[in-house]
Amino acid sequence: MLSQNEITEKIIGAAYKVSNALGCGFLEKVYENALFIEIKKTGLNVIKQHALQVFYDDQVVGDYFADLFVENEVVVELKTVTMITDIHQAQLMNYLTACNKRCGLIINFAKPRIEIKRMVNGY
Repeated sequence: MLSQNEITEKIIGAAYKVSNALGCGFLEKVYENALFIEIKKTGLNVIKQHALQVFYDDQVVGDYFADLFVENEVVVELKTVTMITDIHQAQLMNYLTACNKRCGLIINFAKPRIEIKRMVNGY
């Protein structure tokens, strides 16, 4: 079993391959589809638009969808925005809390050089 660091290294490597091939300027969905393909090439298990449910008092009170969920360990949120903001970081932390996972990545493809933010949920 790979560590979270090894998984994130493979994801980041795949993201750079996608960025180098496509550049910037496409819609988020294009990068999601391309990164899904590239991550699969690494041999990692990856799911697109993974459903995450928020529970309160044993009842579902909200639904979210993570762009990519890798090896049942790492949540990947993709963006095509001017810059990663506190709102994007809060979104990822909510996703990590909802699925009870520690590690997530925000990858922003809007710039010529991708912007990556790795976040760890301390529960």
